[in-house]
Amino acid sequence: MKKRIFAALLSMGIFSPFTWAQQVTFFTPSTVRIVKDAPNYQKRTGDDLSLVVTAKPSKVAVKILTQDNATTYSTSALTVKVEPKIGRVTFLDKKGNVLMQEGSYDFKRIADGPDQGRFKVSQTFALEKDEPIYGVGLLQNGKMSQRGEHRLMIQTNLEDFAHFFQSVKGYGIYWDNYSPTRLDDDNVLKLESQVGTKVDYYFMYGGNADGVIKEMRQLTGHVPMLPLWTYGFHQSRERYKTSQELLNVVDTYRKMKIPFDGIIQDWQYWGSNYLWNAMDFLNEDFSNYRQMIDHVHGINAHLSISIWASFGPQTLQFRELKDKNLLYDFMTWPNSGLSSWPPNMDYPSGVRCYDPYSKDAREIYWKHLSRLHKAGVDAWWMDSTDPDHNFKDSDLDQVRAITDPATGKDFDGSWRSVRNAYALACVEGVHDNQIKADSSRRPFILTRSYFAGQQRTGANTWSGDISSSWDSFRKQVPICLNYTLTANPNVNTDIGGFFANAYNKSYLDNTATKNPLYQELYVRWMQFGVFCPMMRSHGTEVYRELYHYGKPGEVIYDALLDAVKMRYQIMPYIYSQSWKVSKNDDSFMRALVMDFKNDKETWNNNREFMFGPSFLVAPVVKALYTPETANMTDEISGWDKNKKSLYQEGFKADWSAKKTYEVYLPKGATWYDYWTGTKIDGGQIIKSDVTIAHSPLYVKAGSIIPICTKEVQYANIADWQSLDIKVYPGADGSFTLYEDEGDGYNYKHGKCSEIKFSWNEKSRTLTVNKRRGSFDGMHANRTFRVVLPNGDSKIINYNGSKSTVKL
Repeated sequence: MKKRIFAALLSMGIFSPFTWAQQVTFFTPSTVRIVKDAPNYQKRTGDDLSLVVTAKPSKVAVKILTQDNATTYSTSALTVKVEPKIGRVTFLDKKGNVLMQEGSYDFKRIADGPDQGRFKVSQTFALEKDEPIYGVGLLQNGKMSQRGEHRLMIQTNLEDFAHFFQSVKGYGIYWDNYSPTRLDDDNVLKLESQVGTKVDYYFMYGGNADGVIKEMRQLTGHVPMLPLWTYGFHQSRERYKTSQELLNVVDTYRKMKIPFDGIIQDWQYWGSNYLWNAMDFLNEDFSNYRQMIDHVHGINAHLSISIWASFGPQTLQFRELKDKNLLYDFMTWPNSGLSSWPPNMDYPSGVRCYDPYSKDAREIYWKHLSRLHKAGVDAWWMDSTDPDHNFKDSDLDQVRAITDPATGKDFDGSWRSVRNAYALACVEGVHDNQIKADSSRRPFILTRSYFAGQQRTGANTWSGDISSSWDSFRKQVPICLNYTLTANPNVNTDIGGFFANAYNKSYLDNTATKNPLYQELYVRWMQFGVFCPMMRSHGTEVYRELYHYGKPGEVIYDALLDAVKMRYQIMPYIYSQSWKVSKNDDSFMRALVMDFKNDKETWNNNREFMFGPSFLVAPVVKALYTPETANMTDEISGWDKNKKSLYQEGFKADWSAKKTYEVYLPKGATWYDYWTGTKIDGGQIIKSDVTIAHSPLYVKAGSIIPICTKEVQYANIADWQSLDIKVYPGADGSFTLYEDEGDGYNYKHGKCSEIKFSWNEKSRTLTVNKRRGSFDGMHANRTFRVVLPNGDSKIINYNGSKSTVKL
């Protein structure tokens, strides 16, 4: 009988020959789950819940060998060595090189409260002294490698955690626990979660960062295609106070020929705080909202709208959720029912967060949100999915009914036990319900928080209510890159920073738009935004619309406009990369270590990154034309009306001056200056010539980049009939131009096209291969102008058949 049971476990890739309290389960040849059950624990319903892992173990060929008090499990990619007497697991690659070795683990029984009888669980991991690790989450610490960190991982406005990290050695670890978790690294990295019944983690070996990301997405979900328009420019402000104010912005943009695709309506369109997040236009200043939405659509733009995870006591949602005990009982923002600042607690708001772990609650949420969906709102800005929590530790002890996504059954559990996955539950509830309700539009969600696995919703996370300062701006580069390294590709920041009042002459007088100190920061942030998965300008206290910064022909206005125009010029490149993200588990923003791991100079480079396979982006993250001054604010102090002004009366910047900026070009490649076409060897720091009009930008030799040369006002594949195909010699290269209908799901049924371009360095020929696939509205005939860095060019009239040109 025992042999039959063991054989069954072997066939499933599950092994426990040394103790039933410990399991080794292969999901793929490269991903293995390690479980160590707590001693003397009687299992309860929900203990095996997985909110994140969606994959099931596949059939994996495993060789098992037991000798010298150790058992090894070997696949084609990975060896796991288990020493049960000392409770240690070691991971090796197929050549026998040690990748990582566990240290100690521990269970501390919880004595009281709703989690009584469960445990604090911990595990240590012995890392090499100089071994960088990446990922972890959105950390506002300015670092690439997250070694040496000591912090409680719990979601907040400004920082979020995925319980996932990966090493430069090509492996990653996902810690499958959703409670607040301490991370402490003193050469030995320790994870300790506040609630658990087992040590439970997944070790995945990909060989490099891309391989690890691929394994993580195989385990927790792949990235869906987003609508084409979402990759255009999005304009926002805290907030448009009337529908007419919003329409004035979109009409002015079209009149001035400033390209944009999205306008975002922030909060209070619902009215008072007692109607917080009513998901309805109850504010009388938006009484004509249907005409507003129709007008936005009529000029080929899209409307995103702010929704929250909380509800005011006078909303329909609050009453329905309260009747079913689906509201949390803790204070959240806004504290007061009055809109004055600071909050007047004589009039508490009564706003409460809802319980997204309940399937019933998620369906109630969507039922009310569907009013906006049916009215034509295009996308959701899910704010405060951390959620905002005026923190008392005891709040985490609330008992909730949690719906197991695998079985659909409810069980009771403390909020503490699932705390960090709150955003995942919120976002997934909206994403999944919209897909059920509407097969014509791909969901698009912008959100302030995230957790591992959230990439399967396609949600785009922004980095919270950050300050408008150079220090804050610098931190956004590594924060986006480390987020990407947790297998979540869609990330962005508030272009210009959120809190900018310090640059005004006096409170909210909007003089920051003419203040050179803020102008320089805003321009550089906009240039960085060109190369983020979402390009979105937003913030409070200072207008963000481009036309407030001058007029055509003026330096700052032109620089801002040029950045937006460049976004649309490279849109064929971006949308093709989005296909690679979905189809091949690729990434948009790529830390240099992802592509140049053998160059140690890239390991901690927190200033530069690759955007897709070709662009090396080096945003200027320090002031070159103005004094760099500090604006030290956070999500609380940022609302202070008495901040010191950074306005310098009479200061004028010489925007015509030529400046230089240091850039490191990784070894292992040859590079081209995008602006001049100059060819430069890698493996060196160079002084790049810059102006206020552009930041340094380089292209890797062997790259092929499609450029939309038509002057466009919004993203539309119909405008891509004629493209420049920029070829950068020096190495063989290829690029696949992907196109589809821009929205909907016909692409899943083959209605899309791929055109592969191949450059042969030896023969100096570019081959445009036969087009694969088609879709309604596709251009059968195309004009491609092939352009070299020196300006030489040739025309290819393309009808879908293979064509070759020699340059």
